[in-house]
Amino acid sequence: MKTLGLIGGMSWESTVPYYRFINEAIKARLGGLHSARLVLYSVDFEEIARLQHAGDWDAAGSMLADAAQRLERAGAEALVICTNTMHKVAPAIEAKVRIPVLHVVDAVAAEIHAAGFHKVGLLGTRFTMEQPFYAQYLARHGLTTLVPEQADRDLVHRVVYEELCLGKIVDASRDAYRRIMAKLVTQGAEAIILGCTEISMLVGPQDASVPLFDTTAIHARKAAEWAVA
Repeated sequence: MKTLGLIGGMSWESTVPYYRFINEAIKARLGGLHSARLVLYSVDFEEIARLQHAGDWDAAGSMLADAAQRLERAGAEALVICTNTMHKVAPAIEAKVRIPVLHVVDAVAAEIHAAGFHKVGLLGTRFTMEQPFYAQYLARHGLTTLVPEQADRDLVHRVVYEELCLGKIVDASRDAYRRIMAKLVTQGAEAIILGCTEISMLVGPQDASVPLFDTTAIHARKAAEWAVA
């Protein structure tokens, strides 16, 4: 079994299920008392979030690249960035290490293709929904991406940072997400990507009329498969 390096803490609320999902996948594959070999570097998300909202992606990328180098020195053989938004700086991380980064979009796109879908709705932080890095990466996999309108993007973003990252689950926010997902379906979305690792805390398959692709669960499972391949 190879050793995975997790860059977590963005937020820690979603890093916990990463740890659980990876270990559950290893146990399911190997049985017995097997668990994952991994090293975790958990950042102070307050610092990262401040840089995100200031648009200082270079500084944020440098911080995560430093974390990646520490994980590599600790024995990690591949990296898992336990957040969708910070895949924006994946190139900066890849430039500083010799080990591979297991990209979340590669994992999710493979699942979407296997299910036979081509047009997907995307929920995530404002950065993930509005900046091109995520949709362009999906496009490389032949997928067309739909995002909510501006007011709905603002709501989705606010709920992530002001509620889910703090462990708060609010029924009114779940209702709003249901409405937003339903609107994406009317616009042609065949499925919806929960493109922020916290969103699956709020909504699940019962909340939409189309399949939901939980990036946290998919990314973690693909990482575990890599570790034992």
